[in-house]
Amino acid sequence: MLRCSNNEWGTMLTGAEYKASLDDGRKTYFEGEKIDDLVGHPLLGQTADITAKAYDNFYDPAPDAISPLLSVPQSADDLRELIPMLHHAGMMAHVTSSSIQTLKTAAGRMDGVKPDYIERIGHYIDEAQRGDVRITQCITDAKGDRSKKPSDQDDLDSYTRVVDRQRDGVVIRGAKLHITGASFGHDLLTIPTKAMKPGEEDWSIGCIVPVNAEGVKIINTTYAPRHDDVRTFPVSGNYHYPEGFVIFDDVFVPHERVFLDGETSMAAVFAHSLGLWERLGGLSALVEECDQLVGFAQLVAESNGTAGISHIKEKISEMIIHATLVRASLEAAIMNCSIGPDGAAFPNELFVNAGKFHAAANYNLMVRHLHDIAGGAVLTAPAPSDFENAEVGDLARKYMSTGKGVDGEYRANLMHAIRDLTADAYGGWKFVTNLQAGGGLYAQRIVTRRHYDMDNAKRKALDIAGMSEDDVG
Repeated sequence: MLRCSNNEWGTMLTGAEYKASLDDGRKTYFEGEKIDDLVGHPLLGQTADITAKAYDNFYDPAPDAISPLLSVPQSADDLRELIPMLHHAGMMAHVTSSSIQTLKTAAGRMDGVKPDYIERIGHYIDEAQRGDVRITQCITDAKGDRSKKPSDQDDLDSYTRVVDRQRDGVVIRGAKLHITGASFGHDLLTIPTKAMKPGEEDWSIGCIVPVNAEGVKIINTTYAPRHDDVRTFPVSGNYHYPEGFVIFDDVFVPHERVFLDGETSMAAVFAHSLGLWERLGGLSALVEECDQLVGFAQLVAESNGTAGISHIKEKISEMIIHATLVRASLEAAIMNCSIGPDGAAFPNELFVNAGKFHAAANYNLMVRHLHDIAGGAVLTAPAPSDFENAEVGDLARKYMSTGKGVDGEYRANLMHAIRDLTADAYGGWKFVTNLQAGGGLYAQRIVTRRHYDMDNAKRKALDIAGMSEDDVG
């Protein structure tokens, strides 16, 4: 059941109320221990702080106010306005928005299946908006042996499934992996990870599960630095979200929170709908990341005294071109959006998938250029505390400097930021998630090909060859 810490529907939450809402009996674990106080935990509590600040930043005390972070875009302008807002608000806002947009998208594609599902989805979205909750998406299953379908697995729980259907709901069992921020939301949007076939009805389940529901257990991992002085981690030391390994250990879900149960032909609708919005989020994040990498490349080249060297300029120019093309893909996805039957706007699938693929597939090249330009000091620059040491501080500053106007500590701090962003725990997390978020590169290839106008391309090829479709065969 949806919760609101101030017990008033239609009133947005403050940051303090959000933190209080996490004390609801949820079972969450970290490095072998059960965490009873998420907010007070030295590492995980920082995520609660980040999320709470976003609540305060967007708080509106007006009666019946609804957070813009939970709004449904109605036009290209709405989409363009929502994206930077979500980036500013952080990961929990992003996963919540994409959950709501996923449900809207799926509902628009489920005509003729079961009217109850569409009605339930609409009712849930309304309650989520009025309750100002945070939602995370649970899609990727444990999967077991990847060469086998769900019904052929040695352990049938390898894909989340219904194990009991009762008069007033269903009982589900399974696990969902790689769920960013799972312990810090209120509800888990749980949907099939892929298309299902006849005979796989039990695995065709889509529903909303409260994080504190009986039988839900979440194991957390995090790239957050384990250092007392996080100044050498200027990115991840201030902004990090754990990944959740979500376990459904015979969890009861009432019918009003079930949006799919056994309709195998509709299982892929949810996965594809989520994929669209996750890839839009990934593409928009990569737009910002590409600009950041270009900025670091130029700054470190200037601090190294190499900004005028031809091969350095060439690398940075290549990075600029990549960043510009990624941004153009995002703009094309927004400008060519479509409007659903209920007025909701959806980004263009072709440009979202092609842009996300291009950005993620070439991310490593951008990082390679940055590391080549920066040099080995990315890994070996002295820590800020070293510059404060009475014996070696001035010497570290002297030898990290590259000439007049380039302070040695400034140059070291640049190197720390580059390392944290691209060559440490957070950098590794970012490299993998850029590839895997939204289903991985292969999924984006499939969707791009599906939405590309191949017939038109073939007609153009035949035309320039002086032939027509009548000449084929």
